[in-house]
Amino acid sequence: KKSFSFVNEIIVASSQNGTYNEIIVRVMFVLTLVNFGFVNSQIYDVLKFGAEGDGTTDDSKAFVEAWKAMCSSGGSNKTLLIPSDNTFLLQPLVFQGPCNSPSVQVQLNGKIVAPLNKAAWSGLKSYEWVSFHKIIGLMVLGSGTINGRGSSFWKANMPASKRPTQLHFKGCNNLEINGITSFDSPRNHISIRDCRQVKITQIKLIAPGDSPNTDGIDISTSTNVEIYDTIVGTGDDCVALNSGSININITRMQCGPGHGISVGSLGRDGEESIVENVQVTNCTFSETTNGARIKTWPNGKGYARNIVFKDITLTETKNPIIIDQHYMDKGHIHVEESSAVAISNVIFTDIHGTSQKDEIIKIDCSGVTSCKNIVLDRIDITTVDGNKPIIECSNAYGKSTNAYDGCLKTQ
Repeated sequence: KKSFSFVNEIIVASSQNGTYNEIIVRVMFVLTLVNFGFVNSQIYDVLKFGAEGDGTTDDSKAFVEAWKAMCSSGGSNKTLLIPSDNTFLLQPLVFQGPCNSPSVQVQLNGKIVAPLNKAAWSGLKSYEWVSFHKIIGLMVLGSGTINGRGSSFWKANMPASKRPTQLHFKGCNNLEINGITSFDSPRNHISIRDCRQVKITQIKLIAPGDSPNTDGIDISTSTNVEIYDTIVGTGDDCVALNSGSININITRMQCGPGHGISVGSLGRDGEESIVENVQVTNCTFSETTNGARIKTWPNGKGYARNIVFKDITLTETKNPIIIDQHYMDKGHIHVEESSAVAISNVIFTDIHGTSQKDEIIKIDCSGVTSCKNIVLDRIDITTVDGNKPIIECSNAYGKSTNAYDGCLKTQ
């Protein structure tokens, strides 16, 4: 009312000066611009759709209703707001696309929590907690947190396939994830699947070092993914690059605790797997089980090629550099090998620090395909106990420069 009164005062004052028509046009133009801005930069606050934000009430329905309203509206710059100073309890839900807006934003400023324990979960059919499907131009931003309260799943020794992923993105092209913190996922924290053009930056993914299968970021069948300036400390791989991971760039990641950054595992149960054009640069591994790792199953097919691990700092890492083409989970028995994922054009360069084990490099390749064009360059790793480092290479071809001669065979 005050704003319209102010407008009327302008009109009255202006009419007395003989400029009534001109001011009317200008005022109406300004109001049109303001109205256009509200329509095209609309905020959908989950509290206004019935969410309680008390941490105990199930707010899933309110989140879905707010999402549907935003996703179905036209215009651009739509924002789903999860406000600060509130804690929202969510059961498994799906934010479904495509949306009518060319870009949508989820602004996570508050806290999202999972049910208190596994017995309190409902609707856990797909084993995904918060899912985003087929959304183009999605941004998930903010300083808020999401807590999966996964300890009851870990303590029950449930298989990984029966535990939910925390944040699942499928078919989301032009995706950006920025600033959020994820705690204690029952399984992996973030899953990127069937996505193109992804940017992940300034996030934190945290779980105890002994929490099983709590990978930081799992990537599969996705291309052009950038991950930088992130902190990941969990009970499994900081990043796992599965089949279909192409054009992946990981830089300035602080990894640890966890199992390092892994290509694979690939070729399980004889499947054909493809990973190529991967760069891992300027990363640190602190007390991780592995550092730079490639792992494939016996009797797999496909290839892993054009992979670079560069400028890596290690602090008491158990297996600093490892290629394992005889990888198998617990419970699997050794079988005679008839095929393997072909590994080629892999560079390990400028890697330095300390190893908990005496064996600092292990390149154990398949006798069927061998590993080709492997480069060990400027490797400077010492053992914590001061023993002489051990290097082991099997069926591996390439060259060593300022590293360890005699390990790799020359072709």
